[in-house]
Amino acid sequence: MTVIGFHASHEQIAPSQLLRDVVQAEQAGFGAAMCSDHFMPWSQRQGHSGFAFSWLGAALASTEFSIGSVSAPGQRHHPAVLAQATATLGEMFPGRFWVALGAGQAMNEHVTADRWPDLQTRRRRLEESADIIRRLHRGETVSRSGLVEVDTAYLYDRPAEPIPTYGACITPASARRAAAWADGIITLNQPGDAHRDVLHAYREAGGTGPVMLQAHLSWAPTRGRAEEIAYDQWRTNVFGPPLDQDLPTPEHFDSAAEEVALQTVLDAVWTSESPQQHIEWIAQAAEDFDAVYLHHVGQEQAPWLEVAGETILPAVNEELS
Repeated sequence: MTVIGFHASHEQIAPSQLLRDVVQAEQAGFGAAMCSDHFMPWSQRQGHSGFAFSWLGAALASTEFSIGSVSAPGQRHHPAVLAQATATLGEMFPGRFWVALGAGQAMNEHVTADRWPDLQTRRRRLEESADIIRRLHRGETVSRSGLVEVDTAYLYDRPAEPIPTYGACITPASARRAAAWADGIITLNQPGDAHRDVLHAYREAGGTGPVMLQAHLSWAPTRGRAEEIAYDQWRTNVFGPPLDQDLPTPEHFDSAAEEVALQTVLDAVWTSESPQQHIEWIAQAAEDFDAVYLHHVGQEQAPWLEVAGETILPAVNEELS
C-alpha cells in the first residue's frame, strides 16, 4: 500500500517547531516523513533554514517512523562527509533513514564561494558523488580524482545494510540518468501532471526501484485563506529550470516572483478548503507512486495536521486498502 508521509520544510519553519510538527504528524497517522536540506529559504517571507542533519537525529530519536532527506552532494556537502552523516543516521536508526541525492541549486551551494557549474557538469558531479557515497556505505576505501576529489576515505561506522540512496529528479532527463545508479527516485507534483512524465522516464530507462512524490498543497478552513497561504509562501517556488537552479539568494527569488499570478501558484500547489478534494488528489497520486509526502506550504502546520489526522488520512487509507 502506498505510504502517505509528511514533508518537513526547513525553509519555512524553525527547527525546534518543526521537531514538534513531525512528532504531531506521526501521532496524526502519517506513515513516514521526509525533510529538505537548505542553507537558505526560497523567500525572505519564509525566513528559516535549519541544518537538516542536526534536526534529523533529533527527529528520528523522537519518532518511530522512517524519515528521509533530499540532499545535494559535491559542493556544500563533500560526498565523503555526506556519506558519513547519512551512514551514522542509518547505524543509529536501522531501516528508518533514506537519502535522495540531487544536483543542487545555487541558492544553497553558492555559500562555499566555489563557481556554480553548468547543468551537465552538475549532473556528472552528482553521479560521481553518488558513486562515492554508495561505495563508502558498502565499506570500501575510496580514493578518486575527478569533479570531486577523495583521498583514502573509509567509514568505520555504518548500518548493517546500506541505506537506500534515491535520485531527486524534477525532469524526465534527470530521471533517465538516475535509473542507472539510484535505488529509486523522488519527484515533485508539477502542473499538468508532469511528475508522471518523470516517473515514466525512470521506468522506461530501466529503473525498477520505488517512485515517490513530494506533493505541495495548501489547506485552510476557507478557500480564500488557502489561496493566501499558497500565494504568500510558494510563489517563489513555481519557476522551473534554469531559473530555480541558478538564482543565488532569497532576494533574487522574491524579485523574480513579483509578477507571478495567483493562478500560476494554484497550478503548482493543490489548494482547497475541502478535505474531500485533498483526499481525491492524494488518492489519485497514490495510484502511481509508492509513497506520497504531503507538504502543506503554510508555516503553521498544527491545523493542517489536525484535519489530516481526523479526516484526510483515514479516508485515503480506506481507499488504498
